[in-house]
Amino acid sequence: MKRLLLILSYLSIMLPAFANGSKSIEDALQKYISGKDARIGVSVIINGKDTVSVNGKWDFPMMSVVKFPLALTVAHWVDTNGMSLNDTVKFSENALNEDTYSPMLKKYGKSRNTMTVRELLEWSLVESDNNAADILLHRVGGTSGVTSIMRQMGISDEIVIGASEEDMHRDPYLSYLNRATPLAMAQLFDRFYRELRNTSPYHEISAMLEQCRTGLDRLAVPLLPTNATIGHKTGTGFPTPGGRISAINDCGYVCLLDGTSYSIAVFVADSGYDMTATSDIIAEISKIVWKSLTEHKKK
Repeated sequence: MKRLLLILSYLSIMLPAFANGSKSIEDALQKYISGKDARIGVSVIINGKDTVSVNGKWDFPMMSVVKFPLALTVAHWVDTNGMSLNDTVKFSENALNEDTYSPMLKKYGKSRNTMTVRELLEWSLVESDNNAADILLHRVGGTSGVTSIMRQMGISDEIVIGASEEDMHRDPYLSYLNRATPLAMAQLFDRFYRELRNTSPYHEISAMLEQCRTGLDRLAVPLLPTNATIGHKTGTGFPTPGGRISAINDCGYVCLLDGTSYSIAVFVADSGYDMTATSDIIAEISKIVWKSLTEHKKK
């Protein structure tokens, strides 16, 4: 009984302190975002418990962040159909759009018409390849098939996939059909980090996210010197007729060397800055969160 009282006493001291730490992060983010010439949303879930959110319930276009929930639905489809990531997917030359971002097409040309699910996931998540993403999307039933699988998985209906890469190439504004709230995306990455990545075949997606080669000037910037683990997926929009950038995003999970872990989703839409300056906003938000958590740990 005495031991229990000591534990409860300790928690009564520590929990308010951490709550105050979360509030200080939220205040710092709110102050930084205020006055920016862009629509910005941020959500952070710390150690699976404490949530920090600024504009976390707003809708934002996902851009290539969509490839993360798509990958989860593909893994679920593989698992429920008794398949593995080693199974092959066949596709025609028509599935390979030459006028889109596709390092896969650049490497192989149109000579390959079969790849494993794993290969396509790697191209989609590590390199953000649009052709690979669309091949996977169509394999699991298109946007309606993905939506059905996401709801089966219990993924929030605040994450919506309504357009393929081909659709968005035809009309860039169809990208707004692929939308999410920062809070829903942070929750999905938190669930993935704490639950899904520990099971097959999802654990292989974790390795791919941690090898992500796009957007290294965003969330990863302040973390690279610390040797923290970061798994993330970026999204990059397009210049609008009004001279703005439709969206620059980065979302993922972070595990610091001291054991602190958090998921983070940062969406920047309708930015009045150029690509570099908009990416710098995400890097600075990442720095605010990381510094606040490490400084709180020292207290």
